Parts: sequence; structure tokens; C-alpha cells
Amino acid sequence: MTLQQIMYALTIAKEGSMNKAAEKLYTTQPTLTNAIKELEKEIGISIFERNNKGVSLTQQGREILSDARQIYTQYEMLGEKYGPKGNLKRKFGVSCQHYSFATKAFVNTVKKYGYDIMNYEFAIRETKTLEVIRDVSDGRSEIGVLYLSNYNQKYIQKLLDNNNLAFHFLYDCTAQVYLYKGHPLADHKSITLKELQAYPCMSFEQGDEEISFLAEEILSENQYDRTIRLNDRATMLNLMVGLNGYTLCSGVICKELNGEDYISIPYQDDEDNPNANMRLGYICRKNANLSNIGVDYVTELQNYFLL
Repeated sequence: MTLQQIMYALTIAKEGSMNKAAEKLYTTQPTLTNAIKELEKEIGISIFERNNKGVSLTQQGREILSDARQIYTQYEMLGEKYGPKGNLKRKFGVSCQHYSFATKAFVNTVKKYGYDIMNYEFAIRETKTLEVIRDVSDGRSEIGVLYLSNYNQKYIQKLLDNNNLAFHFLYDCTAQVYLYKGHPLADHKSITLKELQAYPCMSFEQGDEEISFLAEEILSENQYDRTIRLNDRATMLNLMVGLNGYTLCSGVICKELNGEDYISIPYQDDEDNPNANMRLGYICRKNANLSNIGVDYVTELQNYFLL
């Protein structure tokens, strides 16, 4: 007994006619007749009686369809809840270092699904590097966004391996100085570490795991005379204005979200420093099949770097 056979039988019983049921189901009468014959043969019971006026249920057929109707109703309820237009609350989470491009990709993803589905619970967590890894490992977030460099790769890769996570490359870039457009160095074509020493270097706190390998900022191994620790991206932008602060980053900035008041300028090292290169990417569980929402979020990340 299949769900299709149950649907056919229920429709025939309601319409009282094979012809009317076939029209309602957008099929042919022979197809419908054969399906019911196979069902009756399988269960060993005649469900319908044929007469000049059409068809009517036998006593046994009435009993069978009473039970079958409950089964089919449950099936329809499952479809309403879990189907493409169902009312199941869709859940999706992203954990990331403090990147505006990751937030922009999230915005685009929510906009897409916000129109397509009625119920959803999405989350984006800008957080510490170790928390990004833990969130994805624990299933709190499906995807994490972070970077690797020559300096931190061995350390981060070991954490990923220990948590059964894989890193997927998105974009290569070199260190940039991110600052307010009114900063005294804002008109420079490039900026050296020596020029930066007069200003506070800002970096995101990493909690109890305050080690340079977990830093969100590139070249965290450098020695800076003046540093300010913080944990909020909006606060960092405020301090860039109020204190002429700066940070070293990828330079991949979403002006749509951060505004036009902030710029990035290439960082100039005294020598060609391989640690100044960043590989932005996302992490997920190894061999995991991303959800449809996860796939779309990764696509939005990739599209951002194609612009």
C-alpha cells in the first residue's frame, strides 16, 4: 500500500466516480483503475463496488479508508511542516571573526530566505577565534569564517584537525592598515610599522587564550608600543575616529555596512615578510553536507570576492 494509492482511493470515495476522480487527480481513468485493482489485490479486499451510477465503498473498504485517511492526514501534516513551503522553523548559524564581508553575506542570505520561508531562526556570532572553532565543532554554527597565515597556520590547523573541521579557501590578500579617513596617515600610499608606532594599535580580545596565534589581526607577532584591546567592531570604529587608532587586517571591507569614513592602506614591511599574507576562508565539519542555507551563504561569500 502506497501513499499514492491511498490518495487515489480517498479521492474516488469522495467523488463517487472514477472519471471525476481522474479529472481531479489529473490522470487517466485506466491509470486510476489499475492502481485500485493492485491495491485491492495486495490487501485481499474489495474497496469499491462498481455500479451504473459510479462507485461506492464496501463495508470493509469504508473501514480501511477510515484508517488510511488518518495515515494520509499525518503525511499531509508532515508536508506542511517540513516541505519546501512548510512552517518548520529553519535554523542556521554562522560564527566568524570580526569581518564585515561575512556579515554582508549573512544579510544577503537572510534576505533571500526571509522572503521564501515564514519561520526561521538565524544567528551570526562575531566572536573570538577559539569560539568560532568551538561553535562549528559543537554544531552551534554550521559555518565559521576565519583566516590562516604562515604565522598561525600550524597552530590553527591543529585545532581544526582535533575538532574534525576542514578549512576551505576563499581569498588571498596582504596586510592592510585600516583607519579613519581623517587619520594623519590617511594620505599615504603605504604605511610602515615605524610610522604606526605613534598611534594606538587596536586588536580584538581573545579571552583567556590571549596568544598571538589566535589573534584576528595579521602580524600579531609584531611589537607595538601602544595597544588597545576591545571586543566590539563598532567600538573599534569609534576609537579610530576618537583616538586615531588603527588595526591591521585584510582590507576586505564592506563599505555598505561600515560606511565611507574608513579606508585601508597597504602595509609596507621593511622586507618581504611572508607572514603579511592572509588566506581568508570558512570552516565546517569534515565531509559534512551543508544545508541549502549553508550552501547559499558560502555562495554569497564567494560572490563577494568576485565583485
